[in-house]
Amino acid sequence: MPLFMDLHELPEGVSAQHVAEMHQADLNIEHKFNCRGLTYWCDEKRKTAFCLIDAPDEQAVINLHKNAHGAVPMRIIQVNDTIVESFLGRIEDPEKSKDVSLNIINEPAFRSIMVVKLNRKNLIPTDANLLKTAIKNCSRTIKRITTSCNGRIVKHKADSFLISFKSVTDAITCGIKIQELYTAINPNLELKIGISAGIPVTDKQAIFEDTIKTSDYLSDIAKGNFSITRALKDLYEGENQNSPIPNGNALHVVNTSEETFINQLMAYTEAVWSQPSTNVQDFEQCLGYSKSKFYRTIVDVVGKSPNLFLRDYRLNKALQLLRKQRGNISEIAYQTGFSSPAYFSKCFYKKYGILPSNLCC
Repeated sequence: MPLFMDLHELPEGVSAQHVAEMHQADLNIEHKFNCRGLTYWCDEKRKTAFCLIDAPDEQAVINLHKNAHGAVPMRIIQVNDTIVESFLGRIEDPEKSKDVSLNIINEPAFRSIMVVKLNRKNLIPTDANLLKTAIKNCSRTIKRITTSCNGRIVKHKADSFLISFKSVTDAITCGIKIQELYTAINPNLELKIGISAGIPVTDKQAIFEDTIKTSDYLSDIAKGNFSITRALKDLYEGENQNSPIPNGNALHVVNTSEETFINQLMAYTEAVWSQPSTNVQDFEQCLGYSKSKFYRTIVDVVGKSPNLFLRDYRLNKALQLLRKQRGNISEIAYQTGFSSPAYFSKCFYKKYGILPSNLCC
């Protein structure tokens, strides 16, 4: 059967014990709706609870809750058990709670999500083997540091990591330790980190989708090599009695308005980047900025001019296609929004130090 996770917003005065009673009420009648309640997470501080249920469909989940205790979920998404366990650490009730009459679990599902990316600054063929070795060694160290900081690796590719943390302090500590690698890695390799935090179920379709996107954007385009949200900084100080983040000058803290700008910028870019007619004026109009304000904002937040940002984004997409051998040079040039193969090759060489036709993967 499909697996679903739902979100309940808890009224004032509802405690973890009340949620445990509701969970037990679900279990008492779940067979009537062909459901199987696996576990739940309760966060008294943030007034949220999340249930993990095997069910035929979303309506069965709603009917179960409605008949068991009347608390209909605010949102339901379909999830994968492996992904849930990777983010949250379990898909069943904790062992220590199974033998008690009422399974009270006061454990938040709120997580800090880190994205780490290893980018090649250039693609000179003679450096290819050295860079591969550097990436491999760096990845091995990142795994070790993540384990020592109580992180869970959700996804790992050759040049990127998606990592989940229960504790904001652990997440930032891990990021600082990984950032210290930057001075020791190959000079042609760039390491970038983005961290934000959030809940697993929102109005999006996938688990932690909002938080993952924000962390991904921070690691992708935010100015600086280690970026976190202002909310994450505040949470860190809350966990540490208002103590500042150690080595905080190595972090770039993105405030709320900058975070909103990054999300809007990337949402629009992802929708139009492949269209050759797209230009800076389109961005200004869609995001509602004047020419001067858009220029100042993107330079302040991203560290690039609007034209350079769009060009680099397209070049990165072209690089991905070339590595996957998806089409010839001319096809890829037009697919990624360049006006001609010659201009594409010129821009590609300027950024990566190699012509696309000579790319050595």
